[in-house]
Amino acid sequence: MARVIAIDYGTKRTGIAATDPLQISVNGLDTLTTDEVIPFLEQYCAAEEVETIVVGEPRYPDGTPAKIHHLVVGFVRKLEKTFPDIKIDMHDERFSSKAAEKLILQAVPKQKKRRNKALVDKMAAILILQDYLNHYHY
Repeated sequence: MARVIAIDYGTKRTGIAATDPLQISVNGLDTLTTDEVIPFLEQYCAAEEVETIVVGEPRYPDGTPAKIHHLVVGFVRKLEKTFPDIKIDMHDERFSSKAAEKLILQAVPKQKKRRNKALVDKMAAILILQDYLNHYHY
Protein backbone atom coordinates (compact mmCIF):
# COMPACT_ATOMS: atom_id res chain seq x y z
CA MET A 1 0.00 0.00 0.00
CA ALA A 2 0.95 3.61 -0.28
CA ARG A 3 0.47 6.67 1.87
CA VAL A 4 -2.45 9.08 1.77
CA ILE A 5 -1.73 12.77 2.33
CA ALA A 6 -4.20 15.39 3.54
CA ILE A 7 -3.93 19.13 3.08
CA ASP A 8 -5.67 21.85 5.06
CA TYR A 9 -5.25 24.66 2.52
CA GLY A 10 -5.02 28.25 3.71
CA THR A 11 -4.22 31.48 1.93
CA LYS A 12 -1.13 31.98 4.14
CA ARG A 13 -0.39 28.64 5.83
CA THR A 14 -1.21 25.06 4.87
CA GLY A 15 -1.23 22.06 7.17
CA ILE A 16 -0.14 18.66 5.88
CA ALA A 17 -0.73 15.20 7.35
CA ALA A 18 0.00 11.69 6.08
CA THR A 19 -0.75 8.08 6.83
CA ASP A 20 1.84 5.42 7.37
CA PRO A 21 2.39 3.12 4.34
CA LEU A 22 -0.24 0.65 5.64
CA GLN A 23 -2.75 3.50 6.10
CA ILE A 24 -3.28 2.62 9.75
CA SER A 25 -2.07 5.73 11.56
CA VAL A 26 -2.26 9.42 10.73
CA ASN A 27 0.49 11.88 11.62
CA GLY A 28 0.95 15.58 11.09
CA LEU A 29 3.85 16.29 8.76
CA ASP A 30 4.22 20.05 8.75
CA THR A 31 2.64 23.46 8.38
CA LEU A 32 4.15 25.45 5.55
CA THR A 33 3.55 28.73 3.83
CA THR A 34 1.16 27.92 1.02
CA ASP A 35 3.79 28.74 -1.62
CA GLU A 36 6.03 25.99 -0.20
CA VAL A 37 3.46 23.18 -0.43
CA ILE A 38 3.94 22.00 -4.04
CA PRO A 39 7.77 21.87 -3.77
CA PHE A 40 7.43 20.05 -0.42
CA LEU A 41 5.04 17.52 -1.96
CA GLU A 42 7.33 17.00 -4.96
CA GLN A 43 10.16 16.06 -2.59
CA TYR A 44 7.92 13.97 -0.38
CA CYS A 45 6.37 12.04 -3.29
CA ALA A 46 9.81 11.39 -4.74
CA ALA A 47 10.86 9.74 -1.46
CA GLU A 48 7.56 8.06 -0.46
CA GLU A 49 4.90 6.16 -2.38
CA VAL A 50 1.69 8.22 -2.26
CA GLU A 51 -1.58 6.94 -3.68
CA THR A 52 -3.95 9.80 -2.81
CA ILE A 53 -3.77 13.46 -1.88
CA VAL A 54 -6.87 14.69 -0.05
CA VAL A 55 -7.54 18.42 0.04
CA GLY A 56 -9.96 19.84 2.57
CA GLU A 57 -12.93 21.38 0.80
CA PRO A 58 -13.98 24.54 2.63
CA ARG A 59 -17.73 24.83 3.15
CA TYR A 60 -19.98 26.85 5.41
CA PRO A 61 -22.05 24.97 8.01
CA ASP A 62 -25.05 24.96 5.63
CA GLY A 63 -22.94 23.15 3.00
CA THR A 64 -22.44 26.03 0.58
CA PRO A 65 -18.88 26.66 -0.67
CA ALA A 66 -16.81 28.97 1.56
CA LYS A 67 -15.28 32.21 0.34
CA ILE A 68 -11.90 30.59 -0.49
CA HIS A 69 -13.43 27.57 -2.26
CA HIS A 70 -12.33 28.85 -5.70
CA LEU A 71 -8.72 29.14 -4.43
CA VAL A 72 -8.81 25.54 -3.22
CA VAL A 73 -10.17 24.38 -6.59
CA GLY A 74 -7.29 26.20 -8.31
CA PHE A 75 -4.84 24.53 -5.94
CA VAL A 76 -6.38 21.12 -6.70
CA ARG A 77 -5.91 21.77 -10.43
CA LYS A 78 -2.21 22.53 -9.81
CA LEU A 79 -1.90 19.28 -7.87
CA GLU A 80 -3.56 17.32 -10.69
CA LYS A 81 -1.10 18.78 -13.21
CA THR A 82 1.93 18.29 -10.96
CA PHE A 83 1.00 14.75 -9.85
CA PRO A 84 -0.90 13.14 -12.76
CA ASP A 85 -0.35 9.61 -11.40
CA ILE A 86 -1.72 10.35 -7.93
CA LYS A 87 -5.45 10.44 -7.14
CA ILE A 88 -6.51 13.89 -5.91
CA ASP A 89 -9.70 14.08 -3.82
CA MET A 90 -11.51 16.89 -2.08
CA HIS A 91 -13.09 16.14 1.29
CA ASP A 92 -15.51 18.26 3.31
CA GLU A 93 -13.55 20.08 6.00
CA ARG A 94 -16.45 22.04 7.46
CA PHE A 95 -15.58 21.60 11.10
CA SER A 96 -11.91 20.55 11.02
CA SER A 97 -10.37 23.84 12.19
CA LYS A 98 -12.83 24.28 15.06
CA ALA A 99 -12.36 20.63 16.08
CA ALA A 100 -8.58 21.10 15.90
CA GLU A 101 -8.77 24.15 18.16
CA LYS A 102 -10.90 22.22 20.65
CA LEU A 103 -8.50 19.26 20.69
CA ILE A 104 -5.50 21.52 21.15
CA LEU A 105 -7.26 23.34 23.99
CA GLN A 106 -7.76 20.00 25.74
CA ALA A 107 -4.36 18.50 24.98
CA VAL A 108 -1.87 21.37 25.12
CA PRO A 109 -1.31 22.71 28.64
CA LYS A 110 0.55 25.93 27.85
CA GLN A 111 -1.57 28.80 26.59
CA LYS A 112 1.25 30.18 24.42
CA LYS A 113 1.52 26.89 22.51
CA ARG A 114 -2.27 26.72 22.09
CA ARG A 115 -2.16 30.02 20.19
CA ASN A 116 0.20 28.52 17.61
CA LYS A 117 -1.85 28.71 14.38
CA ALA A 118 0.58 26.36 12.62
CA LEU A 119 -0.36 23.68 15.15
CA VAL A 120 -4.07 24.26 14.39
CA ASP A 121 -3.43 23.90 10.64
CA LYS A 122 -1.49 20.67 11.08
CA MET A 123 -4.12 19.27 13.44
CA ALA A 124 -6.88 20.23 10.98
CA ALA A 125 -5.05 18.27 8.25
CA ILE A 126 -4.87 15.28 10.61
CA LEU A 127 -8.61 15.50 11.26
CA ILE A 128 -9.42 15.83 7.53
CA LEU A 129 -7.32 12.75 6.79
CA GLN A 130 -8.79 10.71 9.63
CA ASP A 131 -12.33 11.61 8.56
CA TYR A 132 -11.50 10.76 4.94
CA LEU A 133 -10.15 7.36 5.96
CA ASN A 134 -13.19 6.70 8.14
CA HIS A 135 -15.53 7.43 5.23
CA TYR A 136 -13.68 6.01 2.24
CA HIS A 137 -11.17 3.47 3.47
CA TYR A 138 -11.65 0.07 1.94
